[in-house]
Amino acid sequence: MIQIEALTKRYGTRTVVDAVSMQVERGSIAVLVGTSGSGKSTLLRMINLLVRPTSGRVTIDGEDTSGLPVHELRRRIGYVIQGNGLFPHRTVAQNIATVPRLLGWPRPRIGARVDELLGIFELEPAQYAGKYPHELSGGQQQRVGVARALAAEPAVLLMDEPFGALDPIIRAKAQDDLLEIQRKFGTTILLVTHDMDEAFKLGHHVGVMSGGRLLQFDRPARLLTHPADPFVSRLTGTADRSLRILSLIKAGEAAEPGARDGLTVPADASLRDALALLVWHGADVSAVTEADGTRIGQLTLQGILARGRAP
Repeated sequence: MIQIEALTKRYGTRTVVDAVSMQVERGSIAVLVGTSGSGKSTLLRMINLLVRPTSGRVTIDGEDTSGLPVHELRRRIGYVIQGNGLFPHRTVAQNIATVPRLLGWPRPRIGARVDELLGIFELEPAQYAGKYPHELSGGQQQRVGVARALAAEPAVLLMDEPFGALDPIIRAKAQDDLLEIQRKFGTTILLVTHDMDEAFKLGHHVGVMSGGRLLQFDRPARLLTHPADPFVSRLTGTADRSLRILSLIKAGEAAEPGARDGLTVPADASLRDALALLVWHGADVSAVTEADGTRIGQLTLQGILARGRAP
């Protein structure tokens, strides 16, 4: 668990992070959003002491980070930045092995961990371990960057605009990869983005920052239905709020009794996707199925629209 208590950063008379307090539960993903200059990246960097706080403190699983040697702290926290930050003169395997080598892991353990992570990220070790970053696509480079951050099995992963340089299709795949990795390892993740759709897709909780202050830190649905102030309301999107709400609800959660033949929607699809499917086919009802084809109920156009209305 990451506990942030009245964390503040000043440069002279300018306050860039203003007494921020928040708690990121162990094994969850928290996302910080806000306009440029809102202080979200500075807040992130104070957690691993890339930026020293002026006041306040950070504890990880109850341990005050200010009392730890900086090199030790940073080896315990994975860190991913936009553009991946890979060492261009090192192979993929050498990049991923960076922190385990610094920690003195035996060579067989390092090799096994590198192969494991390459496999998880769908990069065949025999094909990719010996390649250099310039031989990879942008999406592959980003996957290697995340793999390197996870190599030493950190409990915490910090990510600063990690997918900002990727095109939309590769970005969506990278987001899905991150969700799968988080489910597999249970890593606690704090991620910074300017993309509200990305924040709502990834975050169990989302924090909205402006002028160095944390305006609201809450579940995505709560941000949409009960914004703390007008700025939060504008940033989360007044015009398409109903669609954002539908994107947070899975078809399996909203399925009603009944299972008509014909059009089907996967249980793990969002209601936003289900609505698009119904509109495209000019239908008003579809069955909801599990991955094995088992029908668990149905969705109606009227039922979906009701879910998207303000409470």
